[in-house]
Amino acid sequence: MAALAGLFIAAAPTVALAQSPPAQFDISILSSPAYAVTGGDALVQVSVPGATPLADVVVRLNGQDVTAAFQAADAFTLKGLVAGLRVGPNVLTAGPRSTGQILAKILVTNYPITGPVLSGPHQTPFVCETEFLGLGAPLDPDCSASTRVDYFYRSSISNTFQPFSTNGPRPADLAMTTTAEGLTVPYIVRREMGTINRAVYVIAILHDPAGALSTPFTRTSGYNGRLVYSFGGGCQAGYHQGRSVGGLTAASNNLEDGQVGYQDYFLSKGYAVIAGSLNVTGTTCADLISAETAMMIKERFVEEFGAPRYTIGAGGSGGSMQQHLIGNNYPGILDGIMPGRAFPDMMTFLMPLFDCELLARAINASSLTWTQAQKTAVSGYNDFGYCVSNGTRYPNLRANNCNATSIPPSLVFDPVTNPSGARCTYQDNLVNVFGIDPSTGYARRPFDNVGVQYGLAALNAGVISFDQFVDVNSRAGGQDINGNVTATRMVGDPTALSLAYRTGRINEFGGGDASIPIIDIRSYLDIVMPDASVDVHTAYFSRVNRARLVATNGTSANQVIVTVPTAGNLGTDIAQRTSPLAIVSRQQFDLMDQWLANIAADSAPGTRAEKVVRDKPAALVDSCYDATLQKITNSAQCAQFFPYHADPRLVAGAPPTDDVFKCTLKPVDPADYVPALTPSQLAIVRSIFPADVCDYSQPGVGKAPLANTWLSYPSPGTFFHLQ
Repeated sequence: MAALAGLFIAAAPTVALAQSPPAQFDISILSSPAYAVTGGDALVQVSVPGATPLADVVVRLNGQDVTAAFQAADAFTLKGLVAGLRVGPNVLTAGPRSTGQILAKILVTNYPITGPVLSGPHQTPFVCETEFLGLGAPLDPDCSASTRVDYFYRSSISNTFQPFSTNGPRPADLAMTTTAEGLTVPYIVRREMGTINRAVYVIAILHDPAGALSTPFTRTSGYNGRLVYSFGGGCQAGYHQGRSVGGLTAASNNLEDGQVGYQDYFLSKGYAVIAGSLNVTGTTCADLISAETAMMIKERFVEEFGAPRYTIGAGGSGGSMQQHLIGNNYPGILDGIMPGRAFPDMMTFLMPLFDCELLARAINASSLTWTQAQKTAVSGYNDFGYCVSNGTRYPNLRANNCNATSIPPSLVFDPVTNPSGARCTYQDNLVNVFGIDPSTGYARRPFDNVGVQYGLAALNAGVISFDQFVDVNSRAGGQDINGNVTATRMVGDPTALSLAYRTGRINEFGGGDASIPIIDIRSYLDIVMPDASVDVHTAYFSRVNRARLVATNGTSANQVIVTVPTAGNLGTDIAQRTSPLAIVSRQQFDLMDQWLANIAADSAPGTRAEKVVRDKPAALVDSCYDATLQKITNSAQCAQFFPYHADPRLVAGAPPTDDVFKCTLKPVDPADYVPALTPSQLAIVRSIFPADVCDYSQPGVGKAPLANTWLSYPSPGTFFHLQ
């Protein structure tokens, strides 16, 4: 995996520094990995030894002279946007024109701008939504649209973005902004929108049209040379282009964060902001498609404006899942991540919700009396209202769980009337990863609850009775392949489970996430709302992330966890500029910038992981904040203010890593029950667990290390290392 470092090469400094000439010719692709170029062009850098004048260099693409596309970046470097790449393999060469020698050569593999590159065969059906996002009718079945550029300015009166005319007089309420570099400029934003990989994308950057636009060679007009990639939340299967773009808000003309509370902070400080409609898990809960889209949109940005000094991921909930998974499985796209309301991955988010649905149904059908405290103890959460509120909110086991706004009923699966329709389960949405189960014709499913003893810890603690323990486990049942609740437990496919671990769908933090700066930030929402609902973003997932980092890497020194009090609810936390979340998120973002700047400036020997740890700012430590925004670094005090809870599998005995999706089974063991069960009680337990019970001292079935980073999926259920 070390060979993958530097896939996206940082931009050269604006002011050239004294440097030694390279020893030999070299060609590198700045805009993407050389094996994953898209759209027929690439930003290319040619390093030239001192003995060869730059004017004597010739660069050829497939034998054709393309030297005219290049210009000097410094005394020993040429840089240029090379167009005309054919789909498939291409060869770039460089050397002295005077001798005709080829002294550098690189293979460049180009893919269509519509994709796919690594996610496998395109999903069908697929509904275009370019018109909804203001790009007009789609131009082809891949939902392509013409690129458009618009300008907006920040009003000093309304503090909102307003349309800006590049030909008219300057508005009287045009605000100024001071960037992270201390430069005060008119607060005018250039927003580009178009389509890449069947997604609508946004590229937003500070630019006063009275002056020149930044290019790969010259940075101008307030852009600070750094990039933020925005990711949006939710979790639902795809089959459509999407009506939102990353974590940006439509109300702000897709220019402001609407996920964590940053709002316009990124642009106001001079960061460029990019995002895509397939970087929203509510549009498609498929991290693989999000990663591919992020790679391609960032490539577009680099070709226009040059490689950023570094790229920071931002977004909450589903946006946090995307950051964690892209950081781990496709290192180099993001240099630092700021997951808000963090979950490690989609499967870990969904599994306890599936359990919640089953528990709520079982308890509601029970003839026994259950107190709220007893139900809560079985669930593991701060209140059983979590299961009531969220158990069916993200029904990603249901085949007909398609977006009703975007996908016509005629396209949706029905076992009788439309058996070949779109199946909107988590696994069918990622059929290229999980492959097809020949016995059903549908995607293999990696979820399972065979042998799970729901409420075991509550029984042993004396909170629920033996009769309640038996009742809830005998009634729990499972879900069939179409998501219908059944009396029998749900059986996970062993091949799907193995693939989930090996391809990184279950994030064990052993790939890129082991050596990337992570700031995990959330407002504490483990509270019961006035309407008895409980927000889905429970804080214990931050502890799960920490446990996996430590279990896999022996350290979590590259991760910082920050918790703040809520201003009342998540909506207020995000929308209110003075909320604790908004204030502290901006402070932590500045510290992330400092962290990445330290790493970029660190030329001393050491691995990336070592530099991440030693270059972390002293102020970046696990912390929480009280209602007065006083920072607290005492972990015991933070635990008192903001306690972590659990989930049904943890109550059943799962490890703190919460990464067992199908347990190894063992015979019922009398030693597992306190106080000891009688022989007749043990017989009852054995009768309701005929296949035996979970042995959580063993790894999950199918658990294996990540096969590699940068995996590609040429056909359902198959993968290879892209290189």
